[in-house]
Amino acid sequence: MTKSELRKIYLVRQKNLSSGERNEKSRAISERFFDYFDVHKINFLHSFLPIKKFNEIDTRFIFEKIWRGFPRIETVVPRVDVESLEMESLIYKKETELAENVWNIREPLHDEFVEADKIDAVLIPLLCFDAQGFRIGYGKGFYDRFLKNCREDCLKIGLSYFAPVASIEDKNKFDVTLNYSITPKRIYNFTPFQPE
Repeated sequence: MTKSELRKIYLVRQKNLSSGERNEKSRAISERFFDYFDVHKINFLHSFLPIKKFNEIDTRFIFEKIWRGFPRIETVVPRVDVESLEMESLIYKKETELAENVWNIREPLHDEFVEADKIDAVLIPLLCFDAQGFRIGYGKGFYDRFLKNCREDCLKIGLSYFAPVASIEDKNKFDVTLNYSITPKRIYNFTPFQPE
């Protein structure tokens, strides 16, 4: 199936999850993140804030555990420049004030920016993904543009409620692929093994 066909199907599947299912799956994804990744190697973690109308994965569980247990890690969230359509990274703390933008995405009101090359890991919202780490988001290209500015060794970690699809017919070589994807049931690793 094509990206647009898969986008329609998985957006409906995501929106149809009950609040209980969303909570349960979001918690499971958070637990898998902390079980699998060595957060001591992360100084700057970039993560999306969920869009309620799309019933996105609740990243609050990840943020709260970092603020509680790993306070040295700087948590960062995106803000979209509506003119350039580029994504900026801003410091996000428990006390950060947020406001909704034109797409109903909550963003910080301050201007405490973090350069893309400082970010060690990015948690990316997915509607779905395939077994090679190609991903489908909402089709606006914010993350593709943003991830191209991150360091080569920055971990690109997709979060999805669902297991991978068999294939995406219209993927192309310019699409930015994931290193990992976390679902409620398992972690998918798309990074070729590299000996130390």
